[in-house]
Amino acid sequence: MIGVWAAISAALAVAAGAFGAHGAAGVQEADWLRTGGIYQLVHAVAALAIMGFARGPAILLLAGAAIFALTLYAMALGAPRWLGMVTPIGGALLIIGWLWAAWLYWRG
Repeated sequence: MIGVWAAISAALAVAAGAFGAHGAAGVQEADWLRTGGIYQLVHAVAALAIMGFARGPAILLLAGAAIFALTLYAMALGAPRWLGMVTPIGGALLIIGWLWAAWLYWRG
């Protein structure tokens, strides 16, 4: 199931990036879409790469990327800017996921 969510996440990231490049209302909105798209795409690929060995961290990477990127996408589409206070929760999950993966790989 991780692979399915990672692939959907990557597709959404590409769509957000394309919309940011061609249809965003302004510079700030385009930047939010670009930033969210980059983070979401990188972490979707990372989740696919580690899901066989580090399943828990892969799930955290997908969840963190979703929270991080979707809050930025929502603001780019007109949602209230207070959602920006939620974005760091996604970033924290990404950091925890990477540290957990490092620990698992270190343990062997």
